[in-house]
Amino acid sequence: MLRSAERAGEAPPAVLTTTVPKEYVHRAAVSEVFLTGWQRTGADDFTATAQWPRSHSFYRTSRTRYDPLLLCETVRQAPALLMHAAYLVPFGHQMIWTRFRFTANPHALRIERRPAELQLYVTCSEMRRIRGVPAAVTMEFQVMRGSEPLGSAATSFTCHSPAVYRRMRGDRGDAARIFDEASEPASPLPPGEVGRLIPEDVVLSPSAPPGRPGPWTLRVDTSHPVLFDHPVDHVPGMLLLEAVRQATHALDSKNDMGIPIGMDVEFHRYVEFDSPCTITAEPQPPRSADARRTVRIKGVQGEATAFTATAEVGGGH
Repeated sequence: MLRSAERAGEAPPAVLTTTVPKEYVHRAAVSEVFLTGWQRTGADDFTATAQWPRSHSFYRTSRTRYDPLLLCETVRQAPALLMHAAYLVPFGHQMIWTRFRFTANPHALRIERRPAELQLYVTCSEMRRIRGVPAAVTMEFQVMRGSEPLGSAATSFTCHSPAVYRRMRGDRGDAARIFDEASEPASPLPPGEVGRLIPEDVVLSPSAPPGRPGPWTLRVDTSHPVLFDHPVDHVPGMLLLEAVRQATHALDSKNDMGIPIGMDVEFHRYVEFDSPCTITAEPQPPRSADARRTVRIKGVQGEATAFTATAEVGGGH
């Protein structure tokens, strides 16, 4: 029996496209895997490929433009893939961000009639090994959509064996128990104030009188199917990036200045489930008349700063 392509008089594709194994990118759902392949191009240089769906249940800002945080999630998946597949880091090792930054070209984020096909050019540097296994790495990314630059990113992270991670986390290292004991999420801000469509996707709760632009409390809903794809023992980095995005939007929700086309986030400590995390945002003075709007965001848990970020906004809808 002829295959459909042959019946239609078309040659079958030379290479069949599939996603990489979900275990390589620390995802439970195959539908949340965006990487489609990888190859080594140098001692510590790689090329990875990815495909973005034309629509996504969570990473969306409009019907005409991809969400820049879809770029962040795609980049997040690449270090996990390369650590396991290229550097043979065993499963069970924990990879913890210390810094994440990205910039996106808003013109290349347009949604077309076919899913976006991406190429990620990756360079690994500042690598520290323990007994031959990477323990700290910086990865830099140049992301292309065909011949068009889509963005760039860099992430620095540490990598810990299960035994080391248990010593680091102590009683907090039991992900299943910590996850099950997480509190019910607080009431969300109105979705429109943070650039969202439905309350379930809001990650900020009001902690100031109505009408004031913050501060807010981080809203952690462990039942969210995308932000919490599987049990974890602390608030994941992608939720914190979403908090940065939403705080930036909430700061001036009545005058939509566009989308976050760049972030630089430093992670100082874990954000735990059992203590409120306060989010503040402050606009920064422009450096020139045509400078893009920038916002400084901070997350504080207890008396300690958990993360700091600068977000750059542009590319209005």
